[in-house]
Amino acid sequence: MALSEFFFERVTEEIHVQIEGVLALTERLARQHLPADAQACVAGVEEAAACVARLLDASRDLKRISAEGLDLSPQPRHLREIMDEVQERWISRARESGVTLLVSYEGDPDAAGLVDAARVIQVFDGFIGQAMSGVRHGAVEASLTVSNSDETTLRLEGRVRGAGEMMDRSLSGSIEDIDSRFGLETAIGAALGKRILSALDGALRTEANAGTGETAVFTVNVPCAQAEEEAAPGPASEEAAHVLIVDDNATNRMVAETLCEMFDCTTETAVDGVEAVELARSGRFDLILMDIKMPRMDGVAATRAIRALPGPAAATPIIALTANADPEDAAAYMAAGMIGVVEKPMKPENLLRALQQALGAASAEAA
Repeated sequence: MALSEFFFERVTEEIHVQIEGVLALTERLARQHLPADAQACVAGVEEAAACVARLLDASRDLKRISAEGLDLSPQPRHLREIMDEVQERWISRARESGVTLLVSYEGDPDAAGLVDAARVIQVFDGFIGQAMSGVRHGAVEASLTVSNSDETTLRLEGRVRGAGEMMDRSLSGSIEDIDSRFGLETAIGAALGKRILSALDGALRTEANAGTGETAVFTVNVPCAQAEEEAAPGPASEEAAHVLIVDDNATNRMVAETLCEMFDCTTETAVDGVEAVELARSGRFDLILMDIKMPRMDGVAATRAIRALPGPAAATPIIALTANADPEDAAAYMAAGMIGVVEKPMKPENLLRALQQALGAASAEAA
């Protein structure tokens, strides 16, 4: 990797970590009893940080796809869930923009396909962002229609329509045109969505609405699948887990604490491996979230030291928190005695999965 490429990756990674910290802090502040003007300031900081995070995610993804091609992770999914996620992602931003968002699904409610749902959602994101930017007064309608192409294939038809007073060519302009009229975030989202659609061998067309505006229509074919019913996320155990968070960065500790609180876990913190080992001696923790790069004693050395402790404390599940989550790195963490890795910046769903797996495995071993 060239030096400039190395620093680009490191800088963007660090920006992402800090922005996630800002979002965690504003989420905490929003729960306080603040005056109305202070609440408005917190909301403004949160929206600005969220915008930067979205820009960073989309631009890094677009750069990676351009350099390495699209990395797909198809999984069996109920296709109606895609539109549930689309609505959840956009409903708040639509409300803040004064735009009515209408999201619908047509087809067999139990239809399941082998699909990378996150990528299909990104295609919707690109067109919804364009449509929402182009609506002055009115609504944005997003729909997914699922039908059988044959016995083994499902046809997905996505439609995004701007209704009401719309700017011309809101959905069919060039990326440069979108950037000049609607801004960088909308342009990057549109470019990413169209790149993904092309990689999925999808087809795209635009239709003129009766009156003003346009409708973007895209189609993708996916194999039929049998999706497993997932249990609703909940606490990893009947009693709240007590978690030790080890990180030398105060913002990272705050992010981890906030995410653990979301899942009804209680927490304590340590700033390096030396503190972590001393606290772990008590054996009062159900789980340890361990940063890797720390002063005095790093996470790998701390894990080895904890595994050498006498008594039950030595068996406490330890999960790595790191931006270095390549297979080779993960193998080294496992060899030291860790049982899993959560990549930074931390996402709630990844942390929840790790908590459930770690605490579930510990419960099974105890039984």
